[in-house]
Amino acid sequence: MNNKCAVILAGGEGKRMKSDIPKPMNEVLGKPMLRWVIDSVKAAGIDDICVVTGYKTEITEAYLEALPFEVSHVLQSERLGTGHAVMMAKDFLKKNGGDVVILCGDAPFMDTQTIADAYNSHDDGSYSATVISAMLDDPTGYGRIVRNSDGTLNNIVEQKDADEATLAIKEVNSGGYWFDTEDLLSVLDDIKANNSAKEYYLPDALYLLLQNGKKIGAFTAKSPDTVLGANDPAQLAELNEIARKKGY
Repeated sequence: MNNKCAVILAGGEGKRMKSDIPKPMNEVLGKPMLRWVIDSVKAAGIDDICVVTGYKTEITEAYLEALPFEVSHVLQSERLGTGHAVMMAKDFLKKNGGDVVILCGDAPFMDTQTIADAYNSHDDGSYSATVISAMLDDPTGYGRIVRNSDGTLNNIVEQKDADEATLAIKEVNSGGYWFDTEDLLSVLDDIKANNSAKEYYLPDALYLLLQNGKKIGAFTAKSPDTVLGANDPAQLAELNEIARKKGY
């Protein structure tokens, strides 16, 4: 049985949220979005958890330190993208090894079942990494999952880079991933910030692994809600509404 750990990215400011707390600390049904993700990870049997904090780190840190169980945290003092955030957790990754699930702290409906089933798919396929995907009726704005004929991952194409055929794909990247920790560490430092935002993006780790001849899977979550996050108060209200309707 491989050791499993989790890194949760929670450094975002969420300027459009119009609140003065870190974005993942905004609440759905009275519970920070970050706590939803932590609870799902814990319920999936993963106890070694590292939260990457950033904006107003003291708020997130105080919350984590008051939890009845241990969650470690590291600071991403400059927010230079998801790949950079994971680089901050390098010591945690080296210490834990095994496989790591990397999740967004502001996607509250990434549920335990999805995390566990995605791991089983990742493990069964002996994949270097597995992208957690979802099928959306309207995939606009999300990175599309392009698969090879054998079902493995060929590419993730962002909306702005997609041609007509790719835009028609309804399977999208949730922003959640399982990685073989050793494989992730082997390419993490090779991620480059050669894009307009000058940021280090975690999906680039997938391309580097593919270039190294590694196999990458994609696991489709049963519920499209797993990809949902909130960028503004209206979307946050919508998440609360979904949570109420589903009886969470």
